[in-house]
Amino acid sequence: MPQIDSLFVTRLYRAALSEHGPSINADELEASCYSIAEDDEAGQDWCEENGYPGYTSYASLTDLPWRFPIFADVVKALDAHVAAFAEDLEFDLDGRELKLEDIWINILPEGGSHGSHIHPHSVISGTTYVAMPDGASALKLEDPRSARMMAAPARVKGARRELRTFIYEAPKVGDVLLWESWLRHEVPANMAEDDRISVSFNYGWG
Repeated sequence: MPQIDSLFVTRLYRAALSEHGPSINADELEASCYSIAEDDEAGQDWCEENGYPGYTSYASLTDLPWRFPIFADVVKALDAHVAAFAEDLEFDLDGRELKLEDIWINILPEGGSHGSHIHPHSVISGTTYVAMPDGASALKLEDPRSARMMAAPARVKGARRELRTFIYEAPKVGDVLLWESWLRHEVPANMAEDDRISVSFNYGWG
């Protein structure tokens, strides 16, 4: 009988944000996201100039945990989740910790999307979900081998999850998803009438 092994692995961490850190009020977090978006004129200008649908604070604000205490609580929880994921990944951190580098808000209205991308120079990236109305788009993750498949045929419908070219992960409000920063991902068009709100972040090797 032949022996067929699975070599290498892509890990995806999913948990409730509330599993670590202080209790976070979902309504307060959503209201804070909208309050920041309304006041952030530089972020609004960047979104308009770059054709970003809705709002992101990615290019404008670097101090969310200082501006709103609820974001400081979010970071405390994320620190614990990222530490748990790093342990699962069996990283040799040489006595150092992974530390938060960036954290930003994303508000995608109906029809808004975020194209395929990676997060260079970071170790672990992720998102926690603030508002996911019915019809809001899942996170689309791409097999990191896809650029090297060249003449490979498509997978059959219903292929095993670990063999699919794309995985769609549908998070719930309060979930946190973590992945290694080299993993290509995107947010397809939001088909819900209401805003899809999330908070994304990067951790680096401090």
